[in-house]
Amino acid sequence: MPRVRRDAAFFAMEHGVRTAARRYGVSPGAVSKWVAKTKLWGYHPIPTSSSAPHTHPNALSQEIVQGIVRERKKHGRCAEVIHHQLLKEGLRVSLNSVHRTLGRHGLIKTRSPWKRWHFTEPRPFAEKPGFLVQIDTIHIAPRRLLVFPKFYVYTLLDVFSRWAFARVSAKINTHRSLFFVREAAKQAPFSFRMLQSDHGSEFSTYFTEQIRVSHRHSRVRQPNDNGHLERFNRTIQEECLNKVRMNPRSYQRAIDEYLPYYNNERIHMSLGFKTPSECFQGAG
Repeated sequence: MPRVRRDAAFFAMEHGVRTAARRYGVSPGAVSKWVAKTKLWGYHPIPTSSSAPHTHPNALSQEIVQGIVRERKKHGRCAEVIHHQLLKEGLRVSLNSVHRTLGRHGLIKTRSPWKRWHFTEPRPFAEKPGFLVQIDTIHIAPRRLLVFPKFYVYTLLDVFSRWAFARVSAKINTHRSLFFVREAAKQAPFSFRMLQSDHGSEFSTYFTEQIRVSHRHSRVRQPNDNGHLERFNRTIQEECLNKVRMNPRSYQRAIDEYLPYYNNERIHMSLGFKTPSECFQGAG
C-alpha cells in the first residue's frame, strides 16, 4: 500500500485527481491527501498512518503516567505492586491501565515470537533409579577473564539414588547437552527414563526432540522442582571445586577424583545414611 499511494499521487499530478481516484478505486479526497504528502516525502512510499486518536477524554493524566513509570524505574516492581503503591499515594487507576502504560513505554519484557513453548509434563515419582534424572549447568566466571575465559560445569543427578555425574565444558548449547547426557548414560549403572531441566537455552525444544528419553522442563517459579540437583551443585562446589584453581583443567581433574567418592563412599542422611551406590543396588 505505501507504494500504491505513491504511484497514485504521481499519476494524479500528471492526469488529475479524479482520474487517479477512478483508476485506483479510492476517493478523490484520499488522492488529494497523498499528493500533499508526496510534496513532503518526494518519490518515496507513503507509509500508513496510525488511526488511533491523538487524545481521548478518558486518557490517564500525566501525573498518573509519570507515577507509573517512576515506580517501575525506581525499583523494577511488577504492575500489581505499582498499582497498590499508587493507590496508597491517592492516585486512582486500574490495574489494566498500569499494564497498558508499562507496555506503551517499553517497560515490560515480552516473550520472543521465535521462542517455542515448553510444555511441562507431570512430575513423576522417583520410585526407582532413572525414573527422574535432573540436569543443570553451573556458570564459572574466573576473576581474571583475560587468562581463563568463562566456562561451565554440566551436572546430572538421579533423584532416587542421588547418583551424580558432572563434566566441564567450554560452552553450553543443545549439542553439548546431548553429548553430556549420552556420556552420563554410558557411565550410569541404570537407564534414564525421564530427564528434568530448567528453561535454559541449552535445554531447548531441539534438545527435547533429539534426546531419546522423556524430557520435562521444571515449572516456572517453582524452585523446588530442581531442588535435589541445586543442592548437589552447592555440595560439589563447597567440597570439591572451591579447593582447586579456577580453570577448566583443574576443575575436571578435581571432578574426576570427587565423583567416585560421592557415588560410592559419601553417606547421605536423606538416603538413610547410605551411599548412592548402596541405594540403587538395593533397589535393583
